[in-house]
Amino acid sequence: MIKKITRDELIKMASSGQRMKIIDVLSKESYAKEHIKGAISLPLETIDKDTTKQWDKKETIVVYCASFDCPASTKAAEKLQLLGFKNVLDYKGGLKDYKEGSLPLEGGQEEEVVSGSSCGCD
Repeated sequence: MIKKITRDELIKMASSGQRMKIIDVLSKESYAKEHIKGAISLPLETIDKDTTKQWDKKETIVVYCASFDCPASTKAAEKLQLLGFKNVLDYKGGLKDYKEGSLPLEGGQEEEVVSGSSCGCD
């Protein structure tokens, strides 16, 4: 079963200095436009044993996608669990929810995330 976390829980974890990876599972193009500060890009379709082989299986991993309507983060969390990761959390609200909290983003442009196939939801 995938554990879900809220924006407030993510902020609390990040501000506490807890060691974790925040993974943006959207497309590389979406990531380049905007992403949660400190997140790394790993599009859903690229998650496999090779892309994660050097990661600590016990480290906390938080995955996110575009919004509550996008299933990509849940699919990513399931893939990571199948690869043996023990502490995977799904930030279901994703980029949209994070932006609604007026929280800091990184990236080149202040545009809305493009929905559809570019988010990896298909």
